[in-house]
Amino acid sequence: MTSPNPSRDGRRRGKGPRIPEPPTSWRDRFLALQYVPLLLKMVYRTHPTYTITILAFRLVQALVPVSLLWVGKLIIEAVEVYYRAGQQVDWPYLWTLVAIELAIAVVGDALSRGSNLVEGLLSELFNNDVSIRIMEHAAKLDVAQFEDPDTYDQLERARQQTHSGIGFLHQILGLLQSVITLLSLVTALVIYVPWLIVLLVVTVLPAFFGETHFATLGYLLRHRWTQSRRMLDYLRYVAATDTSAKEVKLFGLSKYLVRRYRESAEQFLLEHKKLAVKRATVGLLLATIGSLGLYGGYAVIIYYTIIGHQTPAGVFTIGVLTFLMGSFRQSRGLIQQVLLSLSQIYSQSLYIRDLFLFFDIEPRVFSKPDAIAVPKVLSRGFVFEGVSFKYPGADAYAVRNLDFELRPNESVALVGENGAGKTTIVKLLTRLYDPDEGRVLLDGVDLRDYDLDELRANVGVIFQDFIRYSFLLKENIGIGQVDQMTDIDRIKTAAERSLADTVASSLQDGFEQQLGRRFAGGVDLSGGEWQKVALARAYMRDAQVLVLDEPTASLDARSEYEAFQRFAEFTKGKMAVLISHRFSTVRMADRILVLKDGGIIEQGTHEELLKQRGLYAELFNLQAVGYK
Repeated sequence: MTSPNPSRDGRRRGKGPRIPEPPTSWRDRFLALQYVPLLLKMVYRTHPTYTITILAFRLVQALVPVSLLWVGKLIIEAVEVYYRAGQQVDWPYLWTLVAIELAIAVVGDALSRGSNLVEGLLSELFNNDVSIRIMEHAAKLDVAQFEDPDTYDQLERARQQTHSGIGFLHQILGLLQSVITLLSLVTALVIYVPWLIVLLVVTVLPAFFGETHFATLGYLLRHRWTQSRRMLDYLRYVAATDTSAKEVKLFGLSKYLVRRYRESAEQFLLEHKKLAVKRATVGLLLATIGSLGLYGGYAVIIYYTIIGHQTPAGVFTIGVLTFLMGSFRQSRGLIQQVLLSLSQIYSQSLYIRDLFLFFDIEPRVFSKPDAIAVPKVLSRGFVFEGVSFKYPGADAYAVRNLDFELRPNESVALVGENGAGKTTIVKLLTRLYDPDEGRVLLDGVDLRDYDLDELRANVGVIFQDFIRYSFLLKENIGIGQVDQMTDIDRIKTAAERSLADTVASSLQDGFEQQLGRRFAGGVDLSGGEWQKVALARAYMRDAQVLVLDEPTASLDARSEYEAFQRFAEFTKGKMAVLISHRFSTVRMADRILVLKDGGIIEQGTHEELLKQRGLYAELFNLQAVGYK
């Protein structure tokens, strides 16, 4: 299997926004740090009290190491007086120091546990907030953007950051804590042997730059593999889900899916392994430099202690030796930790950049600031004027130069072979897309001038690829009008109109029945039953326009007849658009539009079109032959 395609040089297929390329130069890499304050602000807004509490705990924790070392130094010096000078041990003083050290250790442990507790609570809140924000922003994006793989990649990278925010805060606070501890320890070292600090920094810096470089390479690897990793997730989903289980078994797909997954996963693992081995090898060499600096410092401190080196702070004693070696060892570790934290923060900022770049994606279909309301009663209906549209990434137009009207109180059927442009017209009518050329008018006003939410609230649509939600039956119907989801009477009325009431009566828990096999107690429905449920969603809305895209494809003949009898009753006084391949269905429409290659080639009533002996008559006769 070939490796994933590298990101294109800033060009994007279709109409989605340009997503910036991943940073490669050192300047571009460090520019990613500009997103750090934005994330910290998000964390703070999630719960200010928790955030401030964690910060306070961390600040106090930062002083624990140097306090323990200093009290330890005093204890050793108190004991050393007895051995060197033979003086009487000051037991009250000695035990007081021991008690102080114990108290510091207990307080430090309590602060650590308290900080972990609050961070855990804040983590859950932040994960929820970011997940909700991603869902809300995704809902604002256009259908066209969801059909663009680059936008999907960006969405996937953003989703991966829902659990990283608190980890990032943990890194920031850990860095702050380490810096404060380091400063307290360095102060002691400066008093005794100031030049050792320079030695520590010089020997640790190479490891820092090495980690930063490899962190970028790791990010670029994952960035390059985003789409392929999405394919791996998809393969896992197809291989083990209720919606595909039947075909996987009947077609014997399991081995194919496993093989395809293994090949791609192994190639990613191979690239990851090469980078990991190189990172470990270089890291070991750079860490060795740091170790040489550490033990060089040890040698200096030991030498000064043996010769009784005099400093402005006093002569080197065993207590000073213990304190300085502990300070030097911890300082070296802290410098490494600080630089490593900076490297990790930098690395994480690259991923956080993806989160905010996703939030920066703006929809192309939106309501203008001065958008107007849809008339309460439509008087002129829809008018398509020279409308042309092509899907993102497509070379050919889906519809071309469309000119027609959809009048109030009229039912219109759209007929044509697959790919003729029927569903595209519905998507333009509901403004899931905007035309590339021409315009769509509603009561003489361009659709782009209406409030988008109001426009869609006035249209009830059921597409042929409707979703089978793993919700309760009443929820599956109620989502057609979310703000009326608790109105059980309205739900039951919609069910009666679509024949979904017969589905409810056949279920053990009726409208309270869990649908789908995904959750405990759930039952699956037949294709026809699901279609009745989907139809009920359209009837939930008191919309002025009702659009049904292949609404009875899975219904038997009797159910189809009954469904359309009720459909005819329900759409009286409304504008109705019907898409169907069944001529027994479309013949009931007031007017039929026949499409071919994205254009309207015939229109009229059923009888008028048969007399024209054109495409409609040809398709009708072909279907009629099948029933003879």
